[in-house]
Amino acid sequence: MSDGLKKMGETFRTKREEMSLSLKEVENATSIRALYLQAIEEGRISHFLSTAYALGFIRQYANFLGYDSERLGREHPEVLRIQPEKQDFAYGIGTLETRGSPHGGVRWMPNLMWGGIVVATLVAAWYFAKFMGAFS
Repeated sequence: MSDGLKKMGETFRTKREEMSLSLKEVENATSIRALYLQAIEEGRISHFLSTAYALGFIRQYANFLGYDSERLGREHPEVLRIQPEKQDFAYGIGTLETRGSPHGGVRWMPNLMWGGIVVATLVAAWYFAKFMGAFS
């Protein structure tokens, strides 16, 4: 698999150089970081975040260079059939996220506070009106 990936990367590099493009120019055109483009060209797929990203970046880079997916699949079939890596998850104390509001479930507090302010304002206005009415 590594040899096929290196051959494909060399093909990509050659095509990019024929187009007189730097890695930075390809990065700007594809929004794939130059670090990842260089890793594709050197056949170092293990530097990607995940296999899904690697395959997506390879396909996007190939399309940018003018290769179609079918041709790429015929020339380098082992590259596009990369098995996803097995993820080991360790569930235990401290690994579970709490879902919901970022305020820890105290969303009613600001509403209660505003409600209290409105009630206090109305009570104050009523007393003020009653007090002013007594002097008339």
